[in-house]
Amino acid sequence: MRVGVTGSSGFIGSALVAALHERGDNVVRFVRPDSPHASGDVIRWDPAKGLVDEGDLRRNGGFDAVVNLAGVGIAEGRWSIAQKDAILRSRTDATTLLASVLEESTGTAYLANGSAIGIYGSRGDESLDETSSVGDDFLARVCVEWESATSSLSEAGTSVAHVRTGIVMSRWGGALKKQLPLFRFGLGGPLGDGRQWISPISLRDEVRSIVWLIDTQSSGPFNLVAPSALTNRAFSDVLARHLHRPGRLRVPRSALHLVLGPELADATALASQRVTPRNLQESGFIFESPDMASILSSALA
Repeated sequence: MRVGVTGSSGFIGSALVAALHERGDNVVRFVRPDSPHASGDVIRWDPAKGLVDEGDLRRNGGFDAVVNLAGVGIAEGRWSIAQKDAILRSRTDATTLLASVLEESTGTAYLANGSAIGIYGSRGDESLDETSSVGDDFLARVCVEWESATSSLSEAGTSVAHVRTGIVMSRWGGALKKQLPLFRFGLGGPLGDGRQWISPISLRDEVRSIVWLIDTQSSGPFNLVAPSALTNRAFSDVLARHLHRPGRLRVPRSALHLVLGPELADATALASQRVTPRNLQESGFIFESPDMASILSSALA
């Protein structure tokens, strides 16, 4: 297949590109004009300015599918007004420009568009699937606008999957990479009271599920999380046992507020999201790592 990928140098994007190459797909990366990777099968673009290289489009356009993972990292810095604007605009600007590009091209019938389980907000012990209502905090609003930016494509007949990613586990990136050093030194433990639910997925299953959606041309919202959500306290216990270290040093809510800022801490480290992958499982996808123990085995292999 010929697959376009935005955000191809990111944590998930780079793993996805490698997997697509490994199975023999032709990957065309959307990159910034000043990117060190701006050569080969690439399309140079600048979503913030609404610009895309027309010459690159003519040479590399025409896709069987496109995966849109572009966006500023949610936890790259404290949530100032400017940082929150960058988080939102980096997603909506990229998706709006990509939709425009794909509408004008021929033969692109499928888009897997990034999103996140943050769309549901923090919901305590409530079990959430793709039919659940959306939340009303900042991340939920970002995800709603991110998904809405694909509406013109859907109206034009393109199949769109909204990839609502959970907590992707890998020693190479994401939350686990930051936590591993503390747990390895016996300094890890639950965040806050530890009762908040987390919905993880291995990086390998994250990539496999995106490829599955491309191959099956499945449309609609899909929660990319393993079937077994667990509390933060239970996660700390499993990780500590996996590393043969104690994991009892609780990180107080006040400390997280001090380090991350109250809004970022409450929306990420302290958020409770008990999410199930109903649509993904009903589509026939089989997880290689369905629970936390197998996710950690995959993440630390």
